[in-house]
Amino acid sequence: MRRALFVAGLVALAAAQAVAADTYPLTGDNTKITFVGSKKNGKHEGGFKKLTGTVTVDGDPSTAKIAVDIDTASLWSDDPKLTGHLKSPDFFAVKDHPKATFKSTKVEKTDKGYTITGDLTLLGKTKPVTLPAKVAVAGDALTLTGETKINKSDWGMNYGKEKGMIDDDVALKVEVKAKKQ
Repeated sequence: MRRALFVAGLVALAAAQAVAADTYPLTGDNTKITFVGSKKNGKHEGGFKKLTGTVTVDGDPSTAKIAVDIDTASLWSDDPKLTGHLKSPDFFAVKDHPKATFKSTKVEKTDKGYTITGDLTLLGKTKPVTLPAKVAVAGDALTLTGETKINKSDWGMNYGKEKGMIDDDVALKVEVKAKKQ
């Protein structure tokens, strides 16, 4: 009987802890994912207008679990012709790969904020990415800002590489201002 009560108590405690976590929905309205790509004679900015996801936090930001689905067809850039090219098979191949995803695997506290590590899936390939970020949870609001660089060739985006026309490194920036559900 004692064992059954002990097990029931552990189950109740685990359920209470699971309920304690707060969920912050991510949308294209409260989350901005932008990028800057560089080439020999300049750079271009762009990003994605549509995404869905959640950040779940149990008090301390280092407990955060992040999952984001990005609508690749919502891609935009500072040049309409470039936007069309970025949607083509040379880059994001949005017809064949309408969604990119990010799922965190670890969030660690650092001297300058947090390091968010997770799996980024583009063009059907999943690679680890690390994002140094500032994360704050206050009241019913979560803010997150971070910047990193990724190598586009890691996901098979090799257009312009052979002639050195386009840099492999792409700067990514994430900004979130979400309210608790």
